[in-house]
Amino acid sequence: MSGADTQPRQPDLKEVLGRGQATGLWARLKRPLLWGGIILIAVIAGFAWFNRATDDVVRYKTQPTERGDLTVIVSATGTLEPTNQVNVGIEVSGTIRTVAVDYNDTVKAGQVLARLDTTKLEDQLLQSKAALQAARAGLQQTRATLKNAASNLARLRHAHELSGGRVPSQQDLNAAEAALEKARADVASAQANIAQKAAIVNANQTDLGKAVVRSPINGIVLVRAVDPGQTVAASFQTPTLFTLAEDLTQMELHVDVDEADVGKVQQGQTASFTVDAYPDRNFPSQVTQVRFGAQAVAGVVTYETVMTVDNASLLLRPGMTATANIVVHKISDALLIPNVALRFAPSEAQQTANNHGGSLLSQLMPRPPRSAKKGRRNEAAGKEAQARVWTLRDGQLQPVDIRIGATDGIKTVMTAGTIEPGTPLVVDQVTRQQ
Repeated sequence: MSGADTQPRQPDLKEVLGRGQATGLWARLKRPLLWGGIILIAVIAGFAWFNRATDDVVRYKTQPTERGDLTVIVSATGTLEPTNQVNVGIEVSGTIRTVAVDYNDTVKAGQVLARLDTTKLEDQLLQSKAALQAARAGLQQTRATLKNAASNLARLRHAHELSGGRVPSQQDLNAAEAALEKARADVASAQANIAQKAAIVNANQTDLGKAVVRSPINGIVLVRAVDPGQTVAASFQTPTLFTLAEDLTQMELHVDVDEADVGKVQQGQTASFTVDAYPDRNFPSQVTQVRFGAQAVAGVVTYETVMTVDNASLLLRPGMTATANIVVHKISDALLIPNVALRFAPSEAQQTANNHGGSLLSQLMPRPPRSAKKGRRNEAAGKEAQARVWTLRDGQLQPVDIRIGATDGIKTVMTAGTIEPGTPLVVDQVTRQQ
């Protein structure tokens, strides 16, 4: 091998220039390509996340409208009371000798319920009668004195006439006249004393009569608060011995109606109620009075309402707590909207998807949301008995504006709108991930 062959090959000028150009081009493109790759990766990640989110399948629960009757009720609680309840007391003090009735006994008007020991009252009556007799005897004495004084005055006047005014003296005549007037006053005082003693006798006789406690009404004994041998004192207030209820076959239910509902309750409305003793049975009643007096308890204002109750079976008892449902309004043959449909409102994202057909481009570039002013108008319209419900058309939500009326808490009457009976209304949405 020659020496010329061992020398290294010199690079060609064109090759050197080509390498330089390639190196400069890569330097210029390296940064844009790097940022482009980052953006591409972000877009791919975004599409992957979006596609995962759109895998959620939205299904809707619906309930159909129906035509029927609607009954609006007002609920209230209260207690059962007798139509006439009487507390029987006693006006005299003493010791109870006998008690003739017990709890739940049926009594008649005038029937003896209890008797006091009348020994002391009888002694007081005897004393007053004796005092009356003494007063009558005193009247007889004063009348005799009056007669004597009148006779003496007449005698002196006759002597005065016969003597020509010489005897008796004028002083003696004046004294005789004064004695006559005094005798007349004594007679009047004795008569008044007799009247007083007679009044005491009558009072003692009345007290003796009140020692026997009698029933003032026909009824039943609810409470017996006295036993034989017990001492009762009627000095400051009349003690209650018995509580009687008149005719428990007819009772009253007193309920407290909230101030928000009292405007709907009127006399003559029908109602039904239940009691804890018979939870599976409804008892009929009727409103007879809505009282104007308010009752405020813990800041809650209520108005007492009275209802009549037929208790011919005697199943109901005074004091039972009852829950009443008063029928305040009845509507026949009305289109009824489920209340859950009135409460349903789709999410903003779902409304946007429905409005734009659910396309990928439209969801990536959504339109501006509806103005808040329209929503405020809808809220104001809601106060005017306007509402919005949602139906399905080709699987998409469609709003329907209607007007509503009375409600029973479960269904509401539609007063105006394009909804037909049997139209399914959306009441809820369920999202399931595929």
